[in-house]
Amino acid sequence: MNVYLDLFLTFFKIGLFTIGGGYAMIPMMQDEVTTKGWASIETVIDFIAVSESTPGPFAVNMATFIGAETGGFFGAVCSTLGVVLPSFIIILIIAKFFATFAQDRRVKAVLYGIRPVVVGLIGVAAFSIAEAAFLTAEGLNFVSLGIFTVAFAFYKKFPKIHPVFIVFLSMALGMLFYGIVPMIF
Repeated sequence: MNVYLDLFLTFFKIGLFTIGGGYAMIPMMQDEVTTKGWASIETVIDFIAVSESTPGPFAVNMATFIGAETGGFFGAVCSTLGVVLPSFIIILIIAKFFATFAQDRRVKAVLYGIRPVVVGLIGVAAFSIAEAAFLTAEGLNFVSLGIFTVAFAFYKKFPKIHPVFIVFLSMALGMLFYGIVPMIF
């Protein structure tokens, strides 16, 4: 199959079948991308970090990065259109009929049923990313675990600080412990 069509259809499927937005897409996106050989798990984690650090919706950024890595500029366009199009179509349909069925008891029941699944999918993604970030062939990566702990504690202690500051703090710690300190020792 043509790589551009494959990117479009893969990301269309991801956009269509993952409810809950970008973070809920991570398990399916990770599985599709690694199975097709477009990126390793480590590269996917790097893309997640970059997608979180750049402006725009997370899922769009991920699709664009993976598409660009796989098929260049046109790959980025195809994967981005693929991931966005299902949401666009669904929102148009919902907007047209929302007032009609918003108070329907069955619709409310479906929405209440979907909420825990979204939390579960985000949880699976979090565990998968944590495993890849904190475990290496040699065992537990204490530097990464320490950076996570500092970022988590800092944000918990100062919740009004913008998350971008926490990202930059983590970037600085990463440069220090993965770049500067190893050069010294």
